[in-house]
Amino acid sequence: MLVCLAAGPALTSASNLVIKIEKGVVKPLLIGVIPFKTGDVALPFQFSTIISRNLERTGLFSAIPLEDMPQTPLFRAVNFKSWTALGVENLVTGEVKRKGVEQYELEFRLLDTFKKSTLLGYRIPFDPSNSRFVAHKATDFIYNKLLGKQGAFTSLLAYITVVKNSEKRKVYRLVVAESDGHSPRTIVKSYEPLMSPAWSHNGKQLAYVSFESKNSAIYLQNLSDGKRQLLVSGKGINSAPSFSPDGTRVAMTLSRDGNPEIYLYYLSTGQLERITRHGAIDTEPSWSPDGDTLIFTSDRGAGAQIYSYKFDGVPPQRVTYNMGTYNVRGRYSPDGRKIAVVHGGEDGYQIGVLDLKSNIYEMLTTGILDESPSFAPNGSMIIYSTMTDKGSQLAAASVDGYMQQTLEQQVGEVREPVWGPLVR
Repeated sequence: MLVCLAAGPALTSASNLVIKIEKGVVKPLLIGVIPFKTGDVALPFQFSTIISRNLERTGLFSAIPLEDMPQTPLFRAVNFKSWTALGVENLVTGEVKRKGVEQYELEFRLLDTFKKSTLLGYRIPFDPSNSRFVAHKATDFIYNKLLGKQGAFTSLLAYITVVKNSEKRKVYRLVVAESDGHSPRTIVKSYEPLMSPAWSHNGKQLAYVSFESKNSAIYLQNLSDGKRQLLVSGKGINSAPSFSPDGTRVAMTLSRDGNPEIYLYYLSTGQLERITRHGAIDTEPSWSPDGDTLIFTSDRGAGAQIYSYKFDGVPPQRVTYNMGTYNVRGRYSPDGRKIAVVHGGEDGYQIGVLDLKSNIYEMLTTGILDESPSFAPNGSMIIYSTMTDKGSQLAAASVDGYMQQTLEQQVGEVREPVWGPLVR
């Protein structure tokens, strides 16, 4: 199969995140990802390395080390018996060929060693500018074939970093990186706080809050050309932007009328529509995948809880019951069946997931200060910020609780992660 892929935008570099897997399934699936043949093609990385690391990051796979491989064949030269003797059920093998000036083609296959058959095979043309994306795309195909679920390796992450410069002054950056933390790019740099990044529905824009004018303001940033637009500013609170799934509106928290309330900003006209009207604090809106519902945090009841608003004229309804007095920062799963929340209790603040149909609530994390949960676009994982001895860093946990990992920046802190959509 031939797959055509577009290159991503070139932006200013930032520091890589280092991923450390803390916990995985007891018996992950053993897989062999054989080093791809490259011939005269010189690339700064080995495709097989990215693919094997991607699979291992899920906690569901264990890639056999190169030194333990009985052979490093290509396609038809595989000795299946030597691999089944090691308990390796599947093999990935491939090669990179030159197809023109700065034009290449990746061909790879996923093999079943016990059935001695090919499960899938692809040929993907690419150029050096999107070579890592091709490796992530290949992993998506492999993940989907073996697990029957959509992969999210080609998606992007956005987050805020805080680093002190040589003058001991804090420098804030809005950063976009690949799903494995690699190839980070600085989108915005400021000496004033940046916060609350939010992806547009098509992954081409980010909304965020900046204090560069000494008061909060919400901006919209294009990733392709670096242009930005001021959406809302002025007195009071301007915070927590969240794009509607159809890309026409941005929900946000504003206090221009004296109290923090939920508003909608219409991108085509610039008009604002007030959604909530209550003496309590209403903040942190998040859209359901179908765009029919907004959930938000409010202290209008027993402490800070999650409420829903359905655009049907009915007053907002409380969602989080029997979960204590502090549940905030609700975020929908991509299928709309669950919400992730920050739960506060005697042991601090952790990330939990509430099943909206069964009302069963499960804790995923055990930190003392875990914040800002965001689902992966395939719903398999949640990324969040956690407090460590290095300050605030990123972490991720599988929704089933089997896998946990940390994503550490070597210098400074990392905050407020948000996972981008599957659009590339």
